[in-house]
Amino acid sequence: MTPEVKKRIEQIRQGIVPEGYKKGKIGIVPIKWNEVPFSTLFTSTSEYTDDLKQYPLYSLTIEDGITAKTERYERSHLVKKENSYKVVRPNDYAYNPMNIRFGAVARHKGDIPVAVSGYYDIFTTVHESDLVFMDSFLTYGPMITYYNKVSTGSLVEKQRVHFSDFLEFSLALPPLEERKKIAEILSTQDKAIELQERKIEELKRFKKGCLERMFPREGQKVPEKRFPGFTGDWEQRKVSTIASDTRGGGTPATSNETYWSGNIPWIQSSDLSEGKLFGVEPRKYISRDGLNNSATQLVPENSIAVVTRVGVGKLAFMPFSYTTSQDFLSLCKLQTEPHFTVYALYQMLQGELQAVQGTSIKGMTKDDLLSKSIFAPKDEVEQQQLGSYFRNLDTLITLHQRKLEEMKKQKKALMQLLLTGIVKTKGEVR
Repeated sequence: MTPEVKKRIEQIRQGIVPEGYKKGKIGIVPIKWNEVPFSTLFTSTSEYTDDLKQYPLYSLTIEDGITAKTERYERSHLVKKENSYKVVRPNDYAYNPMNIRFGAVARHKGDIPVAVSGYYDIFTTVHESDLVFMDSFLTYGPMITYYNKVSTGSLVEKQRVHFSDFLEFSLALPPLEERKKIAEILSTQDKAIELQERKIEELKRFKKGCLERMFPREGQKVPEKRFPGFTGDWEQRKVSTIASDTRGGGTPATSNETYWSGNIPWIQSSDLSEGKLFGVEPRKYISRDGLNNSATQLVPENSIAVVTRVGVGKLAFMPFSYTTSQDFLSLCKLQTEPHFTVYALYQMLQGELQAVQGTSIKGMTKDDLLSKSIFAPKDEVEQQQLGSYFRNLDTLITLHQRKLEEMKKQKKALMQLLLTGIVKTKGEVR
């Protein structure tokens, strides 16, 4: 970052408009940026369909943009409008008037046309070269602030930005050629991020394949792939035999602040992520009084927390002492190698979920879980090697995920500088 850019940033932080800049509707921008009516940038499309075979049903999410609806969130009967869905073709944008205030606008980057809720507005850019620029501009911080400023509605939760109002926006933007240069820079960042995301997905697929090959398949007593030097059948063990003790959970009264002012970790289902078996970071802590005046129990370190209610399939190895909500059963004083055991349990639960695909498991009792079985090698050394192998794989995946998060932060920072004109692209006419 050049001294000139640092000076601009510091001036803006102090509320000073730098030389060559002006105050616009969404912040401080270069003087040379003129206000451009959105009606000259975007055109609306209104193509309807009832044919979900030709046009698969997609949804618009703030996190993932336009994405396929999963069976779990299938709500086609709820998203119809006038018995029709709207067609979104490649490079069209979908816009949710109610949630635009939170960033619910995205371009369809797929290769085939899809259907979305008839409640969405669909539009495209007048200039094809604006596509990548608008991907970032329409959802960056100052625009979100602006959507909230101009939204209408008597109730906060029902405030919206009608598409007709959206087209009436007139905001300061860089000239078209400059928008192209900004798009090229951001596109380079996007490609690097996409490459990193693919690396992570490839590692996850590799891990999934290893789990399938390195644990016995249904009806088998030995795995397809094994470390050298190990032979003999694996033994089938009830979950009740792999832990000498179990602990349940509960929730201290949330109305009593003293119960939630201690240093004892308390976890709930939302603290765990599916497939992430290590590295749980508690967000809440309870006091000794909270522990003593609720159903939750203190679980010793090196136990495994298993979600048995909402979120069945999630579990994690816990290297420290903790407490849980009533959504968990914790397996304590493990009789098999801990890291191996958490992967064996994960593989078993994934098999259970796969067997009932298309439906959801709302929960399982303590007896249900303890009566289930896992397969384990009799040799503890083999258990240790398996546990270490998969733990190392997970560590590698985590490192790549952290790199991805850092890349996204860098892109966000760069985007903020470019879209406000604080940083001028090489070759910009000044």
